[in-house]
Amino acid sequence: MTVQTNIEDRVRDEALYIIEQSATVRAAALRFGVSKSTVHKDLTERLPRIDRSLSRQVRRLLDRNKAERHIRGGLATRRKYKGPD
Repeated sequence: MTVQTNIEDRVRDEALYIIEQSATVRAAALRFGVSKSTVHKDLTERLPRIDRSLSRQVRRLLDRNKAERHIRGGLATRRKYKGPD
């Protein structure tokens, strides 16, 4: 197995994980033991060259996560200062 094959396998695994779990880039990075930057590059640059269909599905989820990011941040801040409801 070549290094390139390993990268392609990781990219596909990250994409499937994000889709199946509705996960964030941060969660995928933790799961696969790589940086957020690596996951982002894998999904936005490498995945379209490997699997266009999977790439479109991931893009929709990444766009949704980006749109909801400010909400998650606000909830985290609320928990930090107020505690759980």
